[in-house]
Amino acid sequence: MTEDAEAEIVSTPQADTPDVDTSSQQRPHVPLLTAATVPLVLAVDQLTKRWALSELSGSPPHHVIWTLQWNLTRNSGMAFSQAQGIGPLIGIAALLVIVWLAWTSRMLTSRITGVAAGLITGGALGNLADRVFRGDKSLHGAVIDFIDFQWFPIFNVADMAIDIGGAIFVLWTIFGRRRTHSA
Repeated sequence: MTEDAEAEIVSTPQADTPDVDTSSQQRPHVPLLTAATVPLVLAVDQLTKRWALSELSGSPPHHVIWTLQWNLTRNSGMAFSQAQGIGPLIGIAALLVIVWLAWTSRMLTSRITGVAAGLITGGALGNLADRVFRGDKSLHGAVIDFIDFQWFPIFNVADMAIDIGGAIFVLWTIFGRRRTHSA
């Protein structure tokens, strides 16, 4: 092997070296990960709400374990059953959040933030579907809640997805970016 060929091999960056930018290789997969998370969250949310409506309607709360019980309620307000009756405004706000997340998820480069965006979008769609389809007029429906710890407001799977997705975004903003910038 000649010295010129040997120098060319040595100077060629390897994929496992830290100098190579792999974000362009990972980026196309992030929107797909987000898009895959959304229908999964939406399906689990709607199936559990269907179960709650069929099994818990007209019955007292069902004790599960410790303080957890299944307790069917309908929430026409916002989080923690506040502001009852402003469902249409909340529905419009949820729709704006969904559109914004769909638009910005195209630019996400981290898989974890892609999952977070999918969790929030799927949860928002789940609760928006309740407001659209579980009422007498569009956006006047009530969100189905049934998970009750008795010491915390009653919630559902969509609410859990939104909270977990939001927490992931906050933690990634605090810790993930710091690690990326120090590398």
